[in-house]
Amino acid sequence: MIKFLIRTAIFLLAAAIGILLTDWIFSIFDLETFDINWSNPLAFVLAVLIFGAAQGILSPFIAKVARNNAPALLGAVGLVTTYISLLIAWLIASDGLDIGGWQGWIIGPLVVWLVSMLATLLLPIFLVKEGVEKVRENNE
Repeated sequence: MIKFLIRTAIFLLAAAIGILLTDWIFSIFDLETFDINWSNPLAFVLAVLIFGAAQGILSPFIAKVARNNAPALLGAVGLVTTYISLLIAWLIASDGLDIGGWQGWIIGPLVVWLVSMLATLLLPIFLVKEGVEKVRENNE
């Protein structure tokens, strides 16, 4: 149960990092088509929770459909679920996340997918490293 909670926390943190960095990258290039509404932070948290839940639910389903019907599309499952999950989060929690225009809907999911994928891979490494360092400090 503890491992499940840790994995869920890492997954949600990676989703939040993906959305935050995408917003930051879009603002660097003066693109206002992928934007977090900071006046309502709870709506942003809700959008992240919806995005994470949708990805967690859709990923196995879409992977199974792709494996059975179109094995060549198996590599695109993460990107497809990111797009659909962002769409669901945007529809439900539009107060926290504003996506519009072709840049927001084409480039946005690509960046969110890439950043959250990297965060999902790297966060456990950093967290384990910090945990090991704390244990060493406590044992000294």
